[in-house]
Amino acid sequence: MMFTYIIIAITVVVSYAAFSNATLMAKLQFNAAEIINRKEYYRLISHAFVHANWSHLIVNMLVLFFFGRAIEAYFNLFFGQRAVAYFLLLYIGGILFSNAWALIKHRNNYYYNAVGASGAVSAVLFCFIFFDPWEKLYFMFFIPIPGIIFAIGYLVYSYYQGKKKTDNVAHDAHFLGAVFGFILPIILNPELFERFIDKLFLLI
Repeated sequence: MMFTYIIIAITVVVSYAAFSNATLMAKLQFNAAEIINRKEYYRLISHAFVHANWSHLIVNMLVLFFFGRAIEAYFNLFFGQRAVAYFLLLYIGGILFSNAWALIKHRNNYYYNAVGASGAVSAVLFCFIFFDPWEKLYFMFFIPIPGIIFAIGYLVYSYYQGKKKTDNVAHDAHFLGAVFGFILPIILNPELFERFIDKLFLLI
């Protein structure tokens, strides 16, 4: 659980600093054109530690707080001494994978910017759903929904909203981060997929 707290602390401090410092925000945010054409590769990671506003930051950090601790416990159980490395792989990998499509799509668009840990947080959330698909999640913090049902709705919503492009939300990052979080445990230990199927059909 320690690394969840560390990530939250760093994200809150950096985001707070960027709220009142437009130069810092511009320097850290995701911009595919800057990354590819000016080789500012640090932006691939740094954008996840700044947020657009307090509500954006608080929602992401609350989700990370509740589910990141659970994932650390699951990883300790299933991966032992490799748990810390795999947890960091989940979070950092979620950051990178969630913006892979945006990196390609907007590689020559200097006006496209993105911030926030939503892709990584989606990875953590869906990793939790993988380990416990019927555990209830609280949509809007008070509506209980089984995790696997929430996951299906989340993916469908993210996909179609990404296609419509009617808001300023990076739905493709949410979708890709979620997919990454779900498949990573299977990659790390393919036998865990059988456990997921058993859990899904309530066999254990």
